[in-house]
Amino acid sequence: TSRSCCSPSFVFDRMTKSSAKRRHLTSDSVRVGWTVSSVFGFVFSLAKGSAGSLFPECTIHIQANLEDDLVKEALRTGVDLRQYSKQVETELQRIEQASIKDYIKESQNIASLHNQITACDSILERMEGMLSSFQSDLSSISSEIQTLQQQSVSMNLRLKNRQAVRSQLSQLVDELVVPSTMISPVTEQEFLEQLHELNSKINYAKELSFKETLACSDIQDIVDRLKIKAVSKIREFILQKIYSFRKPMTNYQIPQNTLLKYRFFYQFLLANERTVAKEVRDEYVDTMSKIYFSYFKSYSGRLLKVQYEDVADKDDLMGVEDTAKKDILQTAGFFSKPSLKSRNTIFTVGQRGAVLSPAELEGPILIPHTAQRGDSRYPYETLFRSQHYALLDNGCREFLFLSDFFMVAGNSALDLFNSIMGKTLSMFLKNLSTYLSDCYDSIAVFLCIHIILRFRAITVKRNIPALDKYWEAVLELLWPRFELILEMNIQSIRNTDPQKLGVLDTRPHYITRRYAEFSSAVVSINQTFPNERTHTLLGQLQVEVENFVLKMAAEFPSRRDQLIFLINNYDMMLGVLMERAADDSKEVEGFQQLLLARTQEFIEEILSPPFGGMIAFVKESEALIEKGQLDKLRNDEARITQLVRGFSSTWKQSVEALSQDVMRSFTNFKNGTSIIQGALTQLIQYYHGFHKVLSQPTFRSLAVRSELINLHHLMVEVKKHKPNF
Repeated sequence: TSRSCCSPSFVFDRMTKSSAKRRHLTSDSVRVGWTVSSVFGFVFSLAKGSAGSLFPECTIHIQANLEDDLVKEALRTGVDLRQYSKQVETELQRIEQASIKDYIKESQNIASLHNQITACDSILERMEGMLSSFQSDLSSISSEIQTLQQQSVSMNLRLKNRQAVRSQLSQLVDELVVPSTMISPVTEQEFLEQLHELNSKINYAKELSFKETLACSDIQDIVDRLKIKAVSKIREFILQKIYSFRKPMTNYQIPQNTLLKYRFFYQFLLANERTVAKEVRDEYVDTMSKIYFSYFKSYSGRLLKVQYEDVADKDDLMGVEDTAKKDILQTAGFFSKPSLKSRNTIFTVGQRGAVLSPAELEGPILIPHTAQRGDSRYPYETLFRSQHYALLDNGCREFLFLSDFFMVAGNSALDLFNSIMGKTLSMFLKNLSTYLSDCYDSIAVFLCIHIILRFRAITVKRNIPALDKYWEAVLELLWPRFELILEMNIQSIRNTDPQKLGVLDTRPHYITRRYAEFSSAVVSINQTFPNERTHTLLGQLQVEVENFVLKMAAEFPSRRDQLIFLINNYDMMLGVLMERAADDSKEVEGFQQLLLARTQEFIEEILSPPFGGMIAFVKESEALIEKGQLDKLRNDEARITQLVRGFSSTWKQSVEALSQDVMRSFTNFKNGTSIIQGALTQLIQYYHGFHKVLSQPTFRSLAVRSELINLHHLMVEVKKHKPNF
């Protein structure tokens, strides 16, 4: 209803529907008519018997049409096909007439539709022309864009090329341009910066000269004159610095590190004027060699003035007889030690070992004039430590300076260092050799050895190999001398004649005390850097001391005095050794075994006079019990009675006398107390064995058994006699 009845679209719809209806009717009638004619034709063919040969496709078409719903319906209802065909023809004619009328009725609309279509076609044609024009314009624009893109790439490439050229030209110009203010006075900070800039220009000019750059020749003369001027200034400045080192020092340190901030000066000389660089280095080597030699020669001489006035000589050996009573008592420890201002201890380390402590080993060096004002005196190893620590400190600093300032490494650095320090090191070795040729202080020599070992470890830790050969040379001087002195002491003990050592005394001998102090000192020092040669020599010394103690003990007439002498000496040596040496050291273990053996023998010796009868009876009875022959003692009732009653009546007095005698015999109260405790313990064990023997069936009927002291009561009473110290 929305469209007009005479509009082109309405007319078109009507015409379309009428055509569709006619096509439908026509199709049905044709299909039915064809089917009918096909059936009659097929029947006729069957009648003649030639259907299969004349119409080979007939059967297929008939079968297909018979499947049609309309044909099925017509065959089912029995419609007359001819009549039906006529009806269809009539209907078709009627519809055709109606359709013609419709076309005639809508002719104006159809004409209008045709005009409209023609107008639309004209409009579309103009639009096609416009679009074609647009397409042509777009093609032209695309071509122009492509042209612009090519131009842009070309311009970009030219820009990059020009920028690259500009960069190189700019660098070239900057490197070649020499400011008029270049090369200021050396003392100014700007000089170092300008020297860097000049060095860069020189190197750049050399590089361009190989490329035959014409601009290089324009500035070559200016650069050369500036280089000569800079070299002259640097040479004069560095030589003045080196000459300033010749002034007397107040802090015993060489101020060569002040040159480090001018390290580039020498680098500039080395790169541009090797002759001047060699002159500067040679002047430095010559100056510093003289400075070090003069400094250490003066320092070493002043140190010797604060050494002990009285030092050990060839008669100060371990086995040499001490004729002065005061020295004997001092060595034994009864009087105070000799004054450190006049004489150093020879065999006792005392406080001398403190020189190896980290605090003192790397502590400040001695200032000789300060020590002289304080009237102080020092042992040789303290002076040796101060001297070599000054060498270590200055040597490490010098080696690092040489490696950094003169830019050398490896063997070149070592050669340069030796050219400076060689004279000084040779002087040190010569002085040491002179001192050692007349040195008999083994403790001092051994401490010097370990000072060098520790200093060598410090240089290894600092990665300074410059002094390695010197350390080895010093050790090659010290070790043989130490071994010689030790062998002289061993020989002196071996040659000692006990009969020439004066009055016999059971107290510790001064020779064994010397050995104990010396051995403990060497063992304690040697623990940090163990040395097999030292252990071997100490072993030989120990053997000789043990033999000496046995020879001295043999001079006593009684075995009791011999044992007291042996125990006192073993105990003293063991006590001194255990103060410094490790408990598991060879020396400590050896003397522990000797002390234990002699102590057991002495206990048997002191128990024998008061209790010898009982001890002998117990040992004899225990031996017979093991053999099953105890009946042999059945007739010893009187002996047993005497032993039981004798022990009961005298044991307290005997124990008291024994305790007093032991405490008088031994200088070490602790050792005496231990011996008393051991003797009382042994006595209780013997009495316990006596009880066990008398409890055997052979003696069980003896009446005297009732007089035996109760073992627990005896132990309680014995404890009262143990001294407390």
